[in-house]
Amino acid sequence: MCRLFFVAGAVMFMAVLFWLLWREVPAAAVRRRILAVFGGVTLLAALWARYQRWQVSRFADELCQTLDALIAGREPEQYHPYEDSLTSKVQGKLMQYYDIMHEGRRQSEKDKQIIQELVSDISHQVRTPVSNIRMFTGILQQHHLPEEKKAEFLELMEGQVDKLDFLMQSLIRMSRLETGTFVLNIEKARLTDTIARAVSVVWAKAECRNIEISVECEDHVTAQHDPKWTAEALFNLLDNAVKYTPDGGSVTVSVSPWQFYTRIDVRDTGMGIPECHYHDVFKRFFRAQEAAGKEGVGLGLYLANGIIMRQRGYICVKSKEGEGSVFSVYLLT
Repeated sequence: MCRLFFVAGAVMFMAVLFWLLWREVPAAAVRRRILAVFGGVTLLAALWARYQRWQVSRFADELCQTLDALIAGREPEQYHPYEDSLTSKVQGKLMQYYDIMHEGRRQSEKDKQIIQELVSDISHQVRTPVSNIRMFTGILQQHHLPEEKKAEFLELMEGQVDKLDFLMQSLIRMSRLETGTFVLNIEKARLTDTIARAVSVVWAKAECRNIEISVECEDHVTAQHDPKWTAEALFNLLDNAVKYTPDGGSVTVSVSPWQFYTRIDVRDTGMGIPECHYHDVFKRFFRAQEAAGKEGVGLGLYLANGIIMRQRGYICVKSKEGEGSVFSVYLLT
C-alpha cells in the first residue's frame, strides 16, 4: 500500500513538473535540457535504490546463512571477522551470542551430569543404612528374642538412624554449598573463638578415646573469614583427625599469621594418607581403601575445602603413612 502511494505521488509530481516547464519555460531547447537532467537524476536515483535493495537482500541472505550454520552447529562459511563491514559486525555479535548460548548449554549438560552422579551417590550411600534398619526391624518382628538381644538390635538400629541422619545433614550442607544458597558473612574476626567453636563439638568424642586436643593460637590473631562456616570446616578437619587417630593419640591445632594469609594447621597422629591420594581426599564421597572400616561417608573434607575456597582461601595436606597428617588451612589476613 505504501509503495502504491509512493508511485502515485511520483506520477503526480512528474505531471506537475511537466506542466510547469511548458508554462514557465517557452524555449524548447531549454525544456529538453532540463528534462534530460531530470531524467538522468531520476535514472541514477532508481539505480541507487535498486542497488540499495540488492545490498539489503544480500545482507539478509548472509545473515540467514549465518543463522542456518549456527543452528546446525557449524561455523558460517561467509564469516569474515576482520572485515570492516556491517555484515561482519552483525555476524560477530551473532557469533558472540552463539558462543554464550553454547557455553550455557554445555554448562547445563555438565550440571545435569553432576546431578545424576549426585543422585546415584546419594542412593548408594542411603541404601546401606536403610537396608540394615529394615533387616533389624524384620528380625525384631518375626523372632521372639531375649530382652538383651532386643536391646542390642535396637542399639544397632539407633546407630544406623544416626548414620542416616548424619548423611542427610551432610547432603543438605553439600547441596547448599554447590548451589550457593548459603550466605557467607566474611569479617575480620578472632580465630581463637572460631577454633574454640569447632573444638567444642568434637571434644567429647576425642575424650572418650583418650585423644588429647591442644590449641596453639594467640588471642589477638585475626583473619578475614565467616566464623560460623569456618568453624564448620575446621570441625570437619578435626572430626576427620579424631576418627583416624588411634586411641591415646593427639590432635594439635596451631595458628601461624603471615603477611597475606593466616595458616591454621590441624595435625594428627593417625594412619596417614598416601601421597597419591592428596587430591582425592577432597573429592565428594571419596573413601580410601585403608579407611573403609571407619565410619563416615566421604563428605567432610569435601565440605571443608568448598567452604574455605569460597572465602578465597585454600586447604592443602601433607602426610606420612603410619605417622599422621597435617591439613593446612590458609585464610586471608
